[in-house]
Amino acid sequence: MLDAYLYGGLRSPIGRHAGKLAAVRPDDLVATVMRELVARSPFAPADIEDVILGCTSQAGEDSRNLGRHAALLA
Repeated sequence: MLDAYLYGGLRSPIGRHAGKLAAVRPDDLVATVMRELVARSPFAPADIEDVILGCTSQAGEDSRNLGRHAALLA
């Protein structure tokens, strides 16, 4: 089994239902966080093999692969 390493972590802003972040798509919000995380990292984006994303989607978008979409957008 290969070793896995966590080199950094950030969290997205927390909003309220129908608040200021309501117009922002979830994958766009996460992509912003991912871009910043990569910018702070000493590694090239091409060196990143996997993305593991923990998220909840309590309202709105359903049946989407949020981690994949956000990584592609980032």
